[in-house]
Amino acid sequence: MLDVLIVGSGLAGLAITETLREKGCSVRVIDDASQRASRVAGGLYNPVVLKRFTLAWNASEMLALALPFYHRLEEKWGIQFDIQQPVYRRFAAVEEQNSWFEAADRPGLSDYLIPEIISNSNPSLHAPNGFGRVKDTGRISTRALLEAFQVNLRKYNALDTRSFDYEKVRFENGIIGYEELQTRYVIFCEGFGMQANPFFNYLPLQGTKGELLTIYAPELKESRIIKSGVFFIPLGNDRYRVGATYSWNDYTQESTQKGRETLLAQLKQFVTCNFEVEGQVAGIRPTVPDRRPLLGQHPEKKGLYVLNGLGSRGVLIAPYAAQCLADFIISDIPIPPQMDISRYAKYLGKPQSH
Repeated sequence: MLDVLIVGSGLAGLAITETLREKGCSVRVIDDASQRASRVAGGLYNPVVLKRFTLAWNASEMLALALPFYHRLEEKWGIQFDIQQPVYRRFAAVEEQNSWFEAADRPGLSDYLIPEIISNSNPSLHAPNGFGRVKDTGRISTRALLEAFQVNLRKYNALDTRSFDYEKVRFENGIIGYEELQTRYVIFCEGFGMQANPFFNYLPLQGTKGELLTIYAPELKESRIIKSGVFFIPLGNDRYRVGATYSWNDYTQESTQKGRETLLAQLKQFVTCNFEVEGQVAGIRPTVPDRRPLLGQHPEKKGLYVLNGLGSRGVLIAPYAAQCLADFIISDIPIPPQMDISRYAKYLGKPQSH
């Protein structure tokens, strides 16, 4: 009999699958590739909210868990996913320089913000007020990571690419049946697709559409990740990823002219050389009103669990959230209350509108 059936193979599904595997559990994954937010994500890990110069929630603890997690997968699969790159915050005004120095003196933030102004030396960038640098940053190549994950699942015949049929879930004396399978637990990691899940659609999951561009800029010659309204991420070979937009009213996964124009307008504020747009992608981030993940067991359907709502910091949050959920399932260690779905128990039986 299977230990765990996991629905979804994005960052959340990958993180809980590999965490449970490390604990000796047998796992099978079902994913029809209908959700693609994890694949098109910029993949940044950055402990600081650079819009407000504040520390991201639980950032230090998450960073300490996430980087070793990804490094173990690099060694296991023989592919590099973690590209360590500095993040530079472009200052739009002198007032932001002052705010930077104030933030760099605060407990927690002082571990990550370098208290100096770095002058711009790139003639293809407009940055008269310079930059501030954040330590312990980089990006995970999410596409390469998730492709390697699926290759590994297929190697062990542990991937089913059919759509999950909720009506085929059976509860039989403490065992869950699904088609020909019997398992102890089912964990739903469906991202925005959870809106169609009759077991967990009472949770207030929101969708936030994000769009990104890929540009070709041979004159730019920049190796740093730069935050200036949008993130600007070097990919190598004179290619750069630019993003992302935030749209709360469009739940399609198609890129838009409006998204393209928004990104180009912000990019042209600081990139002065010629460039060519080579691609545009979109995905729906799974976000939650209180900006905390959704973890836990269904209050009535025992054996059904959810791991969702990772938002725009999925690369950083996923390993931490997966560890918390695995500890809860295997060792009965309580889930931190900020993430436990019990905080939304009053919505049970009231499917949320999207």
